[in-house]
Amino acid sequence: MTTADYKKEIERLKKEKNAVILGHYYQIDEIQALSDFVGDSLALAQEAQRTDASIIVFCGVHFMAETAKILNPKRKVILPDVNASCSLAESCSGADLKKFKEAHPDHIVVSYVNCSAEVKAESDLICTSGNAEKLVNALPKDQKIIFAPDKNLGGYINRQTGRNMLLWNGVCTVHDALEAENILKLKAENPDALVIAHPECNSAVLAVSDFVGSTKAMLGYIKSSEKKKFIVATESGILYEMKKNNPDKKFLTVPSGENCACTDCAYMKMNTLEKLYLCLRDERPEIILSDDIIERASKPIVKMLEMSKELGIIK
Repeated sequence: MTTADYKKEIERLKKEKNAVILGHYYQIDEIQALSDFVGDSLALAQEAQRTDASIIVFCGVHFMAETAKILNPKRKVILPDVNASCSLAESCSGADLKKFKEAHPDHIVVSYVNCSAEVKAESDLICTSGNAEKLVNALPKDQKIIFAPDKNLGGYINRQTGRNMLLWNGVCTVHDALEAENILKLKAENPDALVIAHPECNSAVLAVSDFVGSTKAMLGYIKSSEKKKFIVATESGILYEMKKNNPDKKFLTVPSGENCACTDCAYMKMNTLEKLYLCLRDERPEIILSDDIIERASKPIVKMLEMSKELGIIK
């Protein structure tokens, strides 16, 4: 089938099966264009809760579809490619985190939402890159904390809050590979550009950035800024949304190597129009989680949402 055929069939199947398509910011442009909602993983799972869709199609990576299932346990959740994993999520298993917790019994576990359902089930509180700083600040100052699985985000929160959280040694390989030297070269060539970075980047990159924030925060910053040029230190898929919302502005991606100008997440790009079509047609691969995992993993997410409301982060 042609690209046009796939798009037509996807739209037909979506209506026929009462499905909602969720597209992460890092998906290919064609999938973002077809999605009913585009955003970060948790926000998308919450959008699904507000619909009456019978089927949730999550165009992202595996842990994101798991989060959608945790928040929508009675609905069928499918994803185009079951092998679309995540280097950050893979860096920490539920079993390993459980052992680590047992070795530090006086610590609570705050986990970044970019982790598996098993890790969420071992956590006391879930956070996002957008609310992590405020949530950690809201915890008692003498509370000892294990932060998993992203050491870069955890390190950034430590520096912002003055905490000394114990950090799990995990990273997003795409963000961690970005180098401050390459950013400085781009900045020298484009002195009128502002550098914006995701806190999953390493500390050297964050140190040379003009703005550090979640994907949503970066989008908001660009929209409100009078500047017309930005050096973007995050996954390249976000450029679709940035360009769509700001057609008059220019965006430069940070090279991840001397001969590479790409910052693609290979896992995110595993989802294609063909796989999305087959996924809708066959209603698989489906996310299956045990009732125990869903119950345990939902508790730290619910706690995060409750704290966020109390702190005025969300209404």
